[in-house]
Amino acid sequence: MTDGRLANTELADLVGLSPSPCLRRVRQLESSGVITGYHASVDPVAIGRGFHVLVHVEMAVQDRSTIEAFEAAITDLDEVVHCLRLFGQPDYVLWVAVPDIEKYERFYLAQLTGLPGVARTNSQFTMKTVKTTPGLPVPTF
Repeated sequence: MTDGRLANTELADLVGLSPSPCLRRVRQLESSGVITGYHASVDPVAIGRGFHVLVHVEMAVQDRSTIEAFEAAITDLDEVVHCLRLFGQPDYVLWVAVPDIEKYERFYLAQLTGLPGVARTNSQFTMKTVKTTPGLPVPTF
């Protein structure tokens, strides 16, 4: 998970397998959906997305059509980089990445508050990123 560009022969050496069985295991993990893709780690500031906002969204209406409309609209917003539907309050948590506070205000007023079913929002601005973990820790059994 820490180096998706690692050559199969190097990976095989690290895990103590020969290259052929190692490649079979990787392909099996890909086909079974355990490995869902390979990604580059990109500096958000370098691509104009260095201002991060955690947004709590509470819905006014929670019927199926409103939820589906809200979620469909969220998937079309490039500024929203992560969206979670929760049990309890708030109904959704969004991670928004934009260049600066002025762009966030425009996004907030022009798009976010007008989404289907939105009753209330609470924006929390990131002061500092303390930890980012690529992937998930894999348990060893």
